[in-house]
Amino acid sequence: MMKLRILLLTLVCCILSLNLAGSAAAANEPQKEGQQVAPFFTQPLCLPNAYAVQPENCLPLGASQSVSRLVEMGFAYPPREIPAAAPDSSLSVIPALIARINVDNTEPAYIYASFEEAVEAANPIRSIAPGTLRYVSYVTRAEHEGKAYLQLASGEWLRASPVAYTHFQGLQFTANPKHDFGWIVDETPSYTAPSFAAAKTGKTYYREHRIQIYDTQEAESVYWYLIGPDEWVNSLKSRRAQFDPTPPEGVNNQRWISLNLFEQTLLIYENGRLLFATLMSSGLEPFYTQPGLFKIYNALPFETMQGAFEADRSDYYYLQDVPWTLYFDQARAIHGSYWRTYFGYPQSHGCINLSPGDANWVFQWAREGDWVHVYDPSGRTPTDQDYYGPGAP
Repeated sequence: MMKLRILLLTLVCCILSLNLAGSAAAANEPQKEGQQVAPFFTQPLCLPNAYAVQPENCLPLGASQSVSRLVEMGFAYPPREIPAAAPDSSLSVIPALIARINVDNTEPAYIYASFEEAVEAANPIRSIAPGTLRYVSYVTRAEHEGKAYLQLASGEWLRASPVAYTHFQGLQFTANPKHDFGWIVDETPSYTAPSFAAAKTGKTYYREHRIQIYDTQEAESVYWYLIGPDEWVNSLKSRRAQFDPTPPEGVNNQRWISLNLFEQTLLIYENGRLLFATLMSSGLEPFYTQPGLFKIYNALPFETMQGAFEADRSDYYYLQDVPWTLYFDQARAIHGSYWRTYFGYPQSHGCINLSPGDANWVFQWAREGDWVHVYDPSGRTPTDQDYYGPGAP
């Protein structure tokens, strides 16, 4: 007890000494004629916040000044998450088993009546033409000497390898967002200013990371997106979902799908609300997805797609049981793509490719007759209708 009293007495003496020293220093400072000595603060600092009206019982200084700066820049305080989440993961499950034909692309894929004949490569009954993109659905798998053989729903057999497809999913919204948002599509650092020459923040973002976008600037031939205080990423590594609940001209039923060819994003609106948003892959030059306003005219839970564009048919494709297909412009459709792993880049022959889970969500929401608005805010996609053929996956 005695030691505690001595400790408290020593602490009090130290505080008194500091106060006396401070008062003496203030008293010794020269005072200009007519100058009044500023009083000590008589009110506490306010809790950190942005105050629209000067508080009466506290001082909005320090942390509150920093918060006010953030609010002036467009950042919410306290920070708010995007009012959305990934849909049910079960939507990503395709009700079919998918395999890639793994014989040489320049060779036909032969199909046999039995497993034994497939193993012996004897007596083929038909074939799938050579091509770079050939997938089938199957019901049974068997192996022989480490090689996979698959039985089709028809009972036939062929050499092919089961594939795993992406389970990426977009965002299902509970309320309209306050800002634009988006995704990182390739690993990137962030920068302290909208320039490749600016200092890096020390943060690194990875593919499919969600971002909120508070400002956009164009510099050094790219767009820069402000994703945090003094933190920027560029449009080469990220995609921006531009929120706009205003119906495009011609949409008369408050239901539409918005396809942004520049940003490679799909957004779904209904009655002024954003319901869903995700990354997509549209047509790659010269097989662009045609800009315009269209209507969904056919909806198929499974579709087999095949064809070729080159005269020698070297680009032949055969895609069995393509899931959740919505045709909207001749042979151009929104559909699931089990053969793609990266979305956010043009890759198709004109169709809108989505992850299976995203395609399932869109398919369940959509109805025949719903509007599809395809546009390119950059103006780089041809708009002449004579340029376009029927399209393909």
